[in-house]
Amino acid sequence: MALAEHCRQVYRSDVRAARRRLAGRIRKTPVFHTSVTGPDGPVPVTLKLEYLQHGGTFKVRGTLNALLSSTARTDQVVIASAGNAGIAAALAAAWLGKACTVVVPESAPHTKVAAMWSHGAEVLWHGTTYAEAARYATELAAERGALQLHAYDLPAVVAGAGVVGLELEDQVRGKPPVLVAVGGGGLVAGIAAAVGRRQQVVGVEPVGMPALHAALLANRPVDVGTPGIGLDALGATRVGEIALDIARRYDVPSLLVTEEAIATAREYLWREFRIVVELAGAGALAAIQSGAYTPAPGERPVVVLCGANTDLAAL
Repeated sequence: MALAEHCRQVYRSDVRAARRRLAGRIRKTPVFHTSVTGPDGPVPVTLKLEYLQHGGTFKVRGTLNALLSSTARTDQVVIASAGNAGIAAALAAAWLGKACTVVVPESAPHTKVAAMWSHGAEVLWHGTTYAEAARYATELAAERGALQLHAYDLPAVVAGAGVVGLELEDQVRGKPPVLVAVGGGGLVAGIAAAVGRRQQVVGVEPVGMPALHAALLANRPVDVGTPGIGLDALGATRVGEIALDIARRYDVPSLLVTEEAIATAREYLWREFRIVVELAGAGALAAIQSGAYTPAPGERPVVVLCGANTDLAAL
C-alpha cells in the first residue's frame, strides 16, 4: 500500500508537527562557525553538521516522520533507494519493530547496502536505475500488503527533513542564506517550507544532474542525465513534485557546480577539519568554494553537510 498524497503541499505547520512527532527520537545536529577557502580568500560560513544524524543521513528524519504519522496497519515497509533513503528506512523501521525491504538498482554502492543490512533490512536488487527499482518496489508493496515509502516525494518525508530548518532558526542568529545540496529535493524543499520567506534557501546541484534546475525551467519535473561517478546520493534523475512546488513558492534557485568542485570540497573538509562526508554531503560547500555562490559583504551563509555514508578508501 502506497503512502499517498505525493502532490499535497507542505507548509511550516507540517514541519512544526513533524518536530513534535520526532522529539526525542532524532538528533538535533550541531552547527560549527568557521571560515573556508573561497576563490578570493577566506569565507565565513556556518556548517550544519547533519552528517552526524542517526544513520549518517538527514533522511532518517523524514522516513521516521512518515512511519510515525502513517495510519496503515502493517508491519512491513518497502522502499526503492539508491542508498541513504534505504538506510534511513531500515533504521526507522527497526526502531518501530517493522520489517523493511529495500529495492536497490544494481549500481547501488556496497557501502550503503552494507549499512542497510546492518540495520536488519532485506535488500533486493532490481534493474539498473532508480526508476526500475521504484517500479518493482510498487509491485512488491502491493503483493505483500506493505507500506510503501518514497525516498523524497512524500509530504511527511519532506516535512521531517524540514526540521533541519527549524533547528537552524534556534542555532544561528539573523537569517542568513542556507545552501543545500539537491538530489530529489526533499531536504531543500523541507528547509524552504520550514523557513518560508524568512530567509533565502539555495539549492546546489551537479551540472550533470540538474533535476531542480531543469524542472524550474520547464515548470514541471523532467528527467535529466545519469548520475556521475560517486554522485549516487545526488542521483535522482527527476526532482519531486513537492520540491518543485516549494521551490516556486519560495523562489528557491538552483546553482550548478561541477563534479570536480564537489570532490574538491569533500577533500577539503577531510584535510582541514577531518570531517568525512559523501560527495553529496559536500555539494553545498562546493558552491562557495567554486564561486558559484558569492556571499554578500558581512554575510555568513549556512552550509548543510547532509550525509556521511561513503567508502573511506575513496578519500
